[in-house]
Amino acid sequence: MGQWLTMGTRHEITKRYANEYRGALKKEKGRLLDELVAVTGWSRANARRAIGAAGRRRGRAGSVQRKPRPPKYGYDTLKVLIEVWTLIGEPCGKYLAPIMRESLTQLEAFGELAKVADRLDDQVRAQLVAMSPATIDRMLRPIKAARYPEAKAATRPSATLRSSIGVRQAMDEMEQAPGFFEIDLVAHCGHTLKGEHAWTLTATDVYLGWTENVAIRNRAHTHVVAAIEEIAQRLPYRMVGLDCDNGGEFINHALIGWCAERTIFMTRARAHTSNDNAHVEQKNGDIVRKSAFRYRYDTAEELALLNELWALVNRRKNFFLPTKKANGWRTTKAGRNTRTYDDPKTPYRRLIDEPDFLAPQAVSRLATLHGQTNPADLTRNINRIQQALIASAKDKTLALRDQVS
Repeated sequence: MGQWLTMGTRHEITKRYANEYRGALKKEKGRLLDELVAVTGWSRANARRAIGAAGRRRGRAGSVQRKPRPPKYGYDTLKVLIEVWTLIGEPCGKYLAPIMRESLTQLEAFGELAKVADRLDDQVRAQLVAMSPATIDRMLRPIKAARYPEAKAATRPSATLRSSIGVRQAMDEMEQAPGFFEIDLVAHCGHTLKGEHAWTLTATDVYLGWTENVAIRNRAHTHVVAAIEEIAQRLPYRMVGLDCDNGGEFINHALIGWCAERTIFMTRARAHTSNDNAHVEQKNGDIVRKSAFRYRYDTAEELALLNELWALVNRRKNFFLPTKKANGWRTTKAGRNTRTYDDPKTPYRRLIDEPDFLAPQAVSRLATLHGQTNPADLTRNINRIQQALIASAKDKTLALRDQVS
C-alpha cells in the first residue's frame, strides 16, 4: 500500500502515530511500528527514525515545548560592547575578545567610556571580558549589517623581467623573522579604470602583521618606488624582502634596482594565484576598502586626505588591533592537514617580543608612543576624514557609475 502514498502523506500518518508512540511501552511500540511499516511501506529502521523525529519536532504531535533559555547578556552589556567595538576600530570577535580587558582599561584611562559609564558596572565588565568571539560577532551582527559597492581588478601582467625574479608560493615555509613584506596596489577608481585616479600601496609584514599604507596619484614606476621608500623609512625596523604580484607596476627595472641598492631580496607570486599574497590581499579588504570605501578619488585634495587617513589607520592597526599568525599544521580526524594559529596579538606586541631584533631605545620609543595614543581619538579622526572623503567623492562616483552603465 505504501508505494502509492506521497511522501507528504506518509509524514502526516507518522505524526498521528508519534504522540502515542512516545509514551508507549516497548511491546506497544513494536505494534505501532508494525502498523506504520505496513501503511507506509518503509523499512522498520526508517519508520523508527521517522516516528522518533516526528515526536521531537517542535509544534508537532508529541513534541515537548522547551522553555527558551533566558538571555545571558543584557542590554547594558550590548551597549558597552558596541561602544568599545566602535572606538577600538571595529575588529571581528576573534580579535576583539583577546584585547577586551586591555581596551577597556585604555579607553577608561582616556575618559572615552563616559557615554556608557552608568552601564559599565562590575557585572557588565566581567561579562565583556568573558565573552567568546562567537558571541561578540553574534551580538554585533545587526550593528555591522546596518553600517556597511564591487572593486575592479586592476593588475596587468608584466612579462618583462619576470623570469629573473624568484617565485614564492602560498605553501612555502613561513618567514621566522620580521622584515619580509607582501605589497599590493588598490585602485580608487569608483566604477571605471579610465582616467587618472588615486591608488593605495599596502605593505604588510608576513611575520608580524605590521601594515603600512601610502596613497599615490597613479601607478607610474616613480610613484610606486617613492611610496615603498617612504614605507621603509617609516618602519621601526629594517625591510629585508618584498613579495609582489606580476603587475608591471612592480616587475620593472626601477623597483628591482631600488631593491638591489638596499640588498632587499625580491620575490613574486605565481600568475593568477592571489593566495600566494594572502596576507596583503586580506588587508586590501579589511583595511583599504573598509577604511576608504569604493569611491573614486582623483584630485590632489582627496589624495592628501587619503594619506592623512592612512597615517591614523596604520597606527590604530599596528598598535591596537591584533592579528593571528600561522605557526604550523595539524591533521584533523578526517585525515586532512589544516593550519594552526597562535593567540591573537597586536603587531606592536609581536615586535617588542622580539628581544634581539630591536634596540632598547627603539623599544622605549614605541612604548611611549603606544602609551600616549588614545585609540578613541584615532577613531574619531578617522571618521572625520572618512566623512570628508565621502562628501568629496560620493556624488561624482555615482554620476560616473550612471554614465558607465
